[in-house]
Amino acid sequence: MEKLIIFSAPSGSGKTTIVKRLMEMVEGLEFSVSATSRLPRGVEQHGRDYYFLSAEEFDAKVAENAFVEWEEVYVGTKYGTLRSELERIWAKGNTILFDVDVKGGVRLKSIFGDQALSIFVMPPSVEELRNRLVGRATDSPEKIEQRIAKAGEELGYADRFDRVVVNDDLELAVEQVRRAVEEFIAE
Repeated sequence: MEKLIIFSAPSGSGKTTIVKRLMEMVEGLEFSVSATSRLPRGVEQHGRDYYFLSAEEFDAKVAENAFVEWEEVYVGTKYGTLRSELERIWAKGNTILFDVDVKGGVRLKSIFGDQALSIFVMPPSVEELRNRLVGRATDSPEKIEQRIAKAGEELGYADRFDRVVVNDDLELAVEQVRRAVEEFIAE
């Protein structure tokens, strides 16, 4: 059976760090690159971090039914999972690894059911989340406040995921995730 691993969390919870570490530890995982209508941040590259599409290109793909799921995460900023990305990874016999927003994670789990393992990465506190967002220095103070406000809503989705991992100790969180993923793949 073709399988998927779904990671979601509020921005700054550490899910991307956990996903990168997991990919180094578990063979046969391949990252699904999401599409977005936002501009690249920092050193992000098209096709590696995201498929960066203009708003018009994104909407055209929606009209073509090219997405498995998509969401307007922030006003004017859309993210989605392209069907072609899933087909590309499964054709190689790999398990797909998603790093998606919370609503996208819930939607992917509802679409793929037992074929998917969904993991919610929980920050130790909202204050620690704020410290992490400030520390990574990729967003303006206004954007950080927007992300903190959104985190309050996103934390309410945790119970819709198969597993919740609190990332207050990165090594422990990575180990908990590794065990859960290896068990799921072996089923």
